[in-house]
Amino acid sequence: MADERKKAELFELDNGTMRVKISNWGATITSLCVPDSEGNYADVVLGFDSMEPYLNGMAPYFGCIVGRVANRIKDGKFTLNGVQYNLPINKPPNSLHGGHKGFDKVIWDVVEHKTGENPSITFKYFCCDGEEGYPGDISVTATYTLTSTTTMRLDMEAIPENKATPINLAQHTYWNLSGHNSGHILDHSIQIWASHITPVDSNTVPTGEIMPVKGTPFDFTVQEKIGSRIQEVPGGYDHNYVLDCGEERDGLKHAAKVTNPSSSRVLDIWTNAPGMQFYTGNYVNGVVGKSGAVYGKHAGLCLETQGFPNAINQPNFPSVVVQPGEKYKHSMVFEFSKGC
Repeated sequence: MADERKKAELFELDNGTMRVKISNWGATITSLCVPDSEGNYADVVLGFDSMEPYLNGMAPYFGCIVGRVANRIKDGKFTLNGVQYNLPINKPPNSLHGGHKGFDKVIWDVVEHKTGENPSITFKYFCCDGEEGYPGDISVTATYTLTSTTTMRLDMEAIPENKATPINLAQHTYWNLSGHNSGHILDHSIQIWASHITPVDSNTVPTGEIMPVKGTPFDFTVQEKIGSRIQEVPGGYDHNYVLDCGEERDGLKHAAKVTNPSSSRVLDIWTNAPGMQFYTGNYVNGVVGKSGAVYGKHAGLCLETQGFPNAINQPNFPSVVVQPGEKYKHSMVFEFSKGC
């Protein structure tokens, strides 16, 4: 840990309108400042002022990239090519977000950092065969780019070198468009371009069913306030949405649109992933974050585009297995704008 502490650093992307701080620890977004319709800046992601709390495990996945496999794998087990693999049970009774020391809790190498009008940073991580129980060596890259004044793109790639393996990376930022220190997100409105979800069992693992959202509190096919029906969902939203009805642009589907109460900031998310975990920060409880802000339940929302949870054990879900020499590709666009 002492060695890792020395190497965890912060890097900045700044195009004059949008300022993003990202660490090589977990390829983690620690701060993202954008203006509202009046030109006032706010930091719209939950996080910490220094790297220390991240290194000490205080962050409930704030801002990081999770992997090798995001979300839950039932009972921490899967079989691939006749071999059973056993993973750490770090969220009993399941394995979550890559295990005890997933991609969010390692130092990534910085292979490129560009400044200028479209600043970018590329991180690389080499994950060894057997790390957290997963098969095969894989090399992973993640590039964050400010593609326009208020748009950020993330391109994640991974190549297995010698064994087939499940790969499912997700970006786990907690958003609060009113500002990270402004309280809960239940008064934000959201639209999700998904007419189905994958319902879950009592341990938050998908049952395998693909369920229509029509007539349920999971229906955000038209914009709705997040808090309007959350009481009907035990514990809050923490569900995978099947992205099946968004328009396409440049090879990415429109996944979600979030608007804060005053409509002064809007976030649109585009992706090429088949699913998106909509999570309302249900387990956040009294985390002391930036400038002493205390993050409570529902202090932020996550929109984690992904392969479906537990897909490795559900043959009817889109496969997350990548063969040696094949390339896993997952792109996201975060597009900020000013509401009316």
